[in-house]
Amino acid sequence: MRLIIAAPFLLLLVLFALSNTQTVQVGLWPTGWSATLPLSIAILTAMAIAFLMGALILWVSTLAAIHRARRAEHNARQLETQVQGLKALLDQRPKLPPPG
Repeated sequence: MRLIIAAPFLLLLVLFALSNTQTVQVGLWPTGWSATLPLSIAILTAMAIAFLMGALILWVSTLAAIHRARRAEHNARQLETQVQGLKALLDQRPKLPPPG
């Protein structure tokens, strides 16, 4: 199933890279660094960096939910332990004779 989705996407990437071979000069403004790259490499690199930054932002935004879930699991374990202790205490009580 993954191959069905990935193969056309990879084919499009290869076609994009092969059809955009013009060179462009890419620079990083405050540093004065610059490089001459094929247009396809420059665009694909920018897209990869944007994807990774978006993934990082998404991961950071889910940290609070993960923390809440772990805390809820911890509380549930504590409550289960407390219930088991109360059940054991209830079993130790002397049983009353049935009414009647």
